[in-house]
Amino acid sequence: MKKELTKEFLERLQLMLETGNSTSVLEELENIHPADIADILTSLSVDESKQIFDLLDDEVSADALMELDDDYRERFIKTLSTEEIVEQVDNLETDDAADLLGALEEEEKDEIIAQLEDQEHASEITDLLKYDEDTAGGLMHKEFVKAKAYWAVDRCVVELRRQAEEVDRIHSIYVVDKDDVLLGILSLKALLFADAKTLIDDIYMREKVHYVKTHEESEEVANVMEKYDLVAIPVVDRQSKLVGRITIDDVVDVIKEEAEKDFQLASGISENVETSSGVLKNTRSRLPWILIGLAGGVAASQIIKGYEGQIDLNPALAFFIPLIVATAGNVGVQSSAIIVQGLASKDFQFTSIFKQVGKETLVGMLVGLICSIIIFGISYAFIDDIKLGITISISLFIVVVFAAILGAMVPLLLDKVKIDPALATGPFITTANDIIGLTIYFMVAYFVYL
Repeated sequence: MKKELTKEFLERLQLMLETGNSTSVLEELENIHPADIADILTSLSVDESKQIFDLLDDEVSADALMELDDDYRERFIKTLSTEEIVEQVDNLETDDAADLLGALEEEEKDEIIAQLEDQEHASEITDLLKYDEDTAGGLMHKEFVKAKAYWAVDRCVVELRRQAEEVDRIHSIYVVDKDDVLLGILSLKALLFADAKTLIDDIYMREKVHYVKTHEESEEVANVMEKYDLVAIPVVDRQSKLVGRITIDDVVDVIKEEAEKDFQLASGISENVETSSGVLKNTRSRLPWILIGLAGGVAASQIIKGYEGQIDLNPALAFFIPLIVATAGNVGVQSSAIIVQGLASKDFQFTSIFKQVGKETLVGMLVGLICSIIIFGISYAFIDDIKLGITISISLFIVVVFAAILGAMVPLLLDKVKIDPALATGPFITTANDIIGLTIYFMVAYFVYL
């Protein structure tokens, strides 16, 4: 049940905690989803959150712990003893347990893993910790069900019942050979309708088995699952042996994190920051692009200074400087955003890059033509200066076309050299277009008034 967090509800909880009324606290939290409990914990002080956490059932507290934001969870874990962390790890699936331990120092990891009673669980977590968190190996968990191709149906049913005790949700039954090499997928319908002595080898699906390898990037995993509408995907090692699976909830987190990262890059924020991040981290993440924008502004001012003669000749030229730089920036960002979107969704995989740049150029020409005609009419009507109208119209057309081309080319070039193309949709394009736009504007003015 979703719980609406209100000020009154939180104050009621705080009063119960102050008076030591733990029974009433548990009644308030009964049937509330762990994600909503996580929201409650982050809305209270650390001491109050710890009090509530200690009252929760082990499985609920473990799930709520993993629903916390990464930064808050790292701080909250510091309030837990080693024994308490061991209890949480015991109740988590292997991928979540690995994520939890990943935030700890190596000595703490070793100490906690050594205290786990379930040695198989400990071994699987240790194995997951070897993988980079941004790869399929770092995303996967070890809880899945598999069937050997040489089993008969009756044996398979018995084995699957045993395996299913450790798995919360079964999306697929993976078929492997004697060496655990992935062969295909067994449908539940085929298993139910098959004769008891039929071999799994005769009834499983061999075609269209989608899988990822442990070293593949998490973004690629998300792309594969999105493309083929998968709720789970098997993970194999370099020898094609089945080692885990990734479920849709893990991929949703990846998509969300990637979207947040791209949005922040587009906004000129170079690090991943949360609303709870400190002042220093926020400053460090924003300052680089602010300084680049500052340098761009200085360069733009020097361009204006260099064409001071044109401005003295017709001061009205200065009125349209904001229009030129704003239009160039908008067109460039729009163009780069379309290209970045296409790169992220792999739409350009089978399409010529030159075709996309050509398309953006044509769009820029059409937009530039329309804007130029409109601005010529406005400038002529209100200022009654034919030369000024011609200057603004011609320069605006050239600037818009150039901004469209630059906006398309930059993300493609960044992607080519393995740099996140989302970087091109923010201050980079805006600053570049400001400088180039002003240069074009004053060069056109120079020739018109020559």
